[in-house]
Amino acid sequence: MTLAERLAAALTTGAAPALAGDDHDHAADAVLAPAAVLVAITDRPAPGVLLTQRTETLRRHAGQVAFPGGRVDAGEDVVTAALREAEEEIALPRSAVDVIGTSDRYRTGTGFAITPVVGVVPPDLPLVASEAEVAAVFEVPLAFLLDAANQRAATAIYQGRERRYVEMMWNERRIWGATAGMIVNLSRRLQWPA
Repeated sequence: MTLAERLAAALTTGAAPALAGDDHDHAADAVLAPAAVLVAITDRPAPGVLLTQRTETLRRHAGQVAFPGGRVDAGEDVVTAALREAEEEIALPRSAVDVIGTSDRYRTGTGFAITPVVGVVPPDLPLVASEAEVAAVFEVPLAFLLDAANQRAATAIYQGRERRYVEMMWNERRIWGATAGMIVNLSRRLQWPA
């Protein structure tokens, strides 16, 4: 079975497992802006996931690790938005992505409803970071991200309230917040074999 077939089967088989939730304040529910990210999984014997380190000059989420992605523009669906954003941010050609499906929507406290779009990409593509948004593009082994032992619970005070989140450390990079939450949800949905 190919990587794409394994992912497709896992995304569509059975009921959703208990999810990690999200970081949205449900008591103050508001209209959330639709957004999409691309979970680009490299098709290699030990698959990896492409992530970005955002530039320090961005107004929001500066320096954080993220999937390529952003707002869904008028007239777009989540797949189109995720592919467009990945092309803009890291020069990942849309034609190089074998879209498998979507994972569970993640709502953020910053006002977004993010849909992760899962796709398989060839390994070692010549990616180029958009200088305005992306400081670096890197790959993390899928097995590392999906291993619950690497997903640590943490808390912080934000806007006077205690917030719980998940974080993972890959080399010197801290993967946390919405990105880590979406990874945890995906790991639970995929129930990837050890």
